[in-house]
Amino acid sequence: MAVLMQPETWVAVAFVIFFGILGYVGVHRTLLDTLDKRSARIKAELDEARQLKEEARKLLAEYQNKRGEAQREADAIVAGAKAEAERMAAEADAKLQDFIARRTKMAETKIAQAEAQALADVRSAAAEAAVTAAEKVLAQTVSGKVAERLLAQGIDDVKKKLN
Repeated sequence: MAVLMQPETWVAVAFVIFFGILGYVGVHRTLLDTLDKRSARIKAELDEARQLKEEARKLLAEYQNKRGEAQREADAIVAGAKAEAERMAAEADAKLQDFIARRTKMAETKIAQAEAQALADVRSAAAEAAVTAAEKVLAQTVSGKVAERLLAQGIDDVKKKLN
């Protein structure tokens, strides 16, 4: 009986009765159901997180592929533009060289024509001067029909030789 007077005994009895009532009412099932629901919710959240992580990986891979493709396309465009610019520069240089060659040839042709014209003018002037001088000399030294005939013959000879 001394045991019944100990407060620890009554605390132990109350503890057993309290848990007995809790067991009879079914608190343990409610507690287990709550824990099971929480476990299921956490599992669902983890599954959703895995799914989102996988989708993020796929999107990242797709983005990296598109970025790489865009970079390759940009590189190809730059290379094409550079080649086109080089081709256009070479074509412009060739056209410029052709234009310079044609202008040079035209200038040389004009110079040659001017030289030929100047030479013809000089010859013509020399012939005229020679004819005039011959006329004066012959007119002073030779007279009459002989002078006229010699003068005409000399003029014809000079014109034939100089022209």
